[in-house]
Amino acid sequence: MEKIYVVYWSLSGNTLAMAEAVGQGIKEAGMEAEVVDVSSASLEELKKAKAFALGCPSMGVEVLEESEMEPFVCDVEAFAAGKTIALFGSYGWGDGQWMREWVDRMGAVGASVLNGEGLICQETPDASVLAQCSELGSQLAKA
Repeated sequence: MEKIYVVYWSLSGNTLAMAEAVGQGIKEAGMEAEVVDVSSASLEELKKAKAFALGCPSMGVEVLEESEMEPFVCDVEAFAAGKTIALFGSYGWGDGQWMREWVDRMGAVGASVLNGEGLICQETPDASVLAQCSELGSQLAKA
C-alpha cells in the first residue's frame, strides 16, 4: 500500500488538528497515511511520493513559519515538479495571503496544488473545517 505523507508545523495545535483530519481522510479512502511534524519529515520519502500534503499556519506578517517550515518548503521546491500537493493551515488574522503565495510558489516550480488552492481556517478548526480536511485527504488519496 502506498503511503501518503502529511507534513505539518503547528504552534497552537490548530494545524496539527487539520493534519490529523487530512490523514484520517487518506485512511478512509483506503491509503496509508503518515502524519509527521516537519522536524521529523523525510525529504527523501517525499521525493519518492507522487502526492503529499503540507500544512503550516500563517506567522508574523502572513508568512510560513521561518525556522523549520520555510527551509523545508524551499527544499521541496527543488523536486516538486509533477507532484500533487495538498496545502492547508490556520491563521489568526489577515486574509490568507500567505496561503495564496504558497500556492503560487508550488505552481511556479511545476507542482499541481490540489483543488488549485490551499485549505485555510481562522483560529481553531471546527467540525466543518475538519470535515473539509478529511475530504482533502480523500481527494489526495485519489489523485
